[in-house]
Amino acid sequence: MVNSTATKADSAHSMPAIPGQDPEQDPERAPTVVSLGGGHGLAVTLRAMRGLTERITAVVTVADNGGSSGRLRNEFGSLPPGDLRMALSALCGDDDWGRTWAEVMQHRFSGEGELSGHAVGNLLLMALWESDHDPIEGIKRVGSLLRIIGEVLPMSLEPLDIEGTFTTSAGKKVVTGQVQVATAKGKIESLRLIPENPRACPQALTAIKDADWITFGPGSWFSSVMPHLLLTEQAEALMESHGKRIMIFNLPEPSSKKEFAGHSVPDHLEFVLRHLPELKIDYAVADPSATDELPRLQRLVEGLGAELIIAPVSQDSVGHQHDVEKLRSVFLHIMKPILLR
Repeated sequence: MVNSTATKADSAHSMPAIPGQDPEQDPERAPTVVSLGGGHGLAVTLRAMRGLTERITAVVTVADNGGSSGRLRNEFGSLPPGDLRMALSALCGDDDWGRTWAEVMQHRFSGEGELSGHAVGNLLLMALWESDHDPIEGIKRVGSLLRIIGEVLPMSLEPLDIEGTFTTSAGKKVVTGQVQVATAKGKIESLRLIPENPRACPQALTAIKDADWITFGPGSWFSSVMPHLLLTEQAEALMESHGKRIMIFNLPEPSSKKEFAGHSVPDHLEFVLRHLPELKIDYAVADPSATDELPRLQRLVEGLGAELIIAPVSQDSVGHQHDVEKLRSVFLHIMKPILLR
């Protein structure tokens, strides 16, 4: 039952200890987790999951074309560094060194000069990519500096673009670019990656195939979550993996956030299935505030052979943002049979 599941998730808050934080727990027995996404949504998932296991791999979207990342991508033809920087910061060491470097990585220059708006971490990644000529090695070196737990990988070894087709009052409209898709008005009909068959990151494919758990979302659904399901090699790895899959749905956002405006949680899930109908998941997590079409959502989730978990996962002060501790409690409820074995 949905309601009883929510109650179980709530009760996880009162548990005296989180297994992943037990200093006597054998790290080799901890579950391996792969989290797919980008931006703030992926960062929240990583911060929640790192309290349960240190064997975590973030696989990060590389389609950002705005802000500092877009400027660096255009100038150097590189992967956009911003989402990778945020994932690295989310997994930084939980000590003064790690927290200090995480703050430095996230710092943005002010003023009106050429450095204005650039994040320090973006520039550091760019410097190492130019030096190493290897994006994976550059990310690893930054990870070593921050003493991160786990690993951060790009979903592809080449920068991607997203193209969306929207239906508007004026007819069909094709929009290209992550920022453009995220802010476009109208009903989204389809989504695709450019180039059409990009190279997936081999290390990410291996991590997905070997994972005990795989998470999708939350985050900008069309520009951070969906790209992972549109990359052919990665979608095939997801189908082949024996890992259990957890999909975390978004929270209702202010009307200014176009990616959710006009789209319910069932809409998002139907959009996923339209592009990857063979996808199977094991658990779907939704906040009560995002389930205004609960019967429809329940029907879709059950059609995937999954369990729908309705639990409060939003911040009390900012209702459209996920709370790290609440989300961790839900993960603990889902994963505890493995964590406690």
